Amino acid sequence: MGPIAPEVFDPLAALPPPSDGTSMCPVKQVLAAIDFSRHADVVIETAATLARALDAELTVLHVASPEPEFVGYEVGPQSVRDDRAHTLELERRELHRIAEELRAAGVAARAFLFSGATADKILEEAGERGADWIVVGSHGRSGLASAFIGSVSRGVLRGAKCPVVVVPTPSSAGTTRDP
Repeated sequence: MGPIAPEVFDPLAALPPPSDGTSMCPVKQVLAAIDFSRHADVVIETAATLARALDAELTVLHVASPEPEFVGYEVGPQSVRDDRAHTLELERRELHRIAEELRAAGVAARAFLFSGATADKILEEAGERGADWIVVGSHGRSGLASAFIGSVSRGVLRGAKCPVVVVPTPSSAGTTRDP
């Protein structure tokens, strides 16, 4: 991840004015869900800008796909599980590196790695952590591809109980999955 860009967008312009005429409601928690695609930095930078502007803590979350079940296998599942454990450890380390970099840039940040159904887990963690905003990426696909690939962002938008920022990223990114 490169330097955290302080002017990705103006998050305060996206906030509706308070209905009671007072100052804006305090925002304490921004949750950014990333997928480790080549353009995850854009999601992180957007979330960091939002957290910085609102003086909120940023939680960076990655939801790994659940471990497959190996019913009926006699040989091989341990090596697959070992590979999976290695991948999860690399992802955990990368998340913590990102959080350290954000903290060095002045953003209160922490990182978590979970496994499960991606949109459901993002929503669950947003609720558990009291997220006031959720930031996710969209890979910008259209037509038939978006019917299958954009389901995570749409699932988060439909189920969220707080505002959601969907950050478009180039569709040519060679991504693994939509956060």
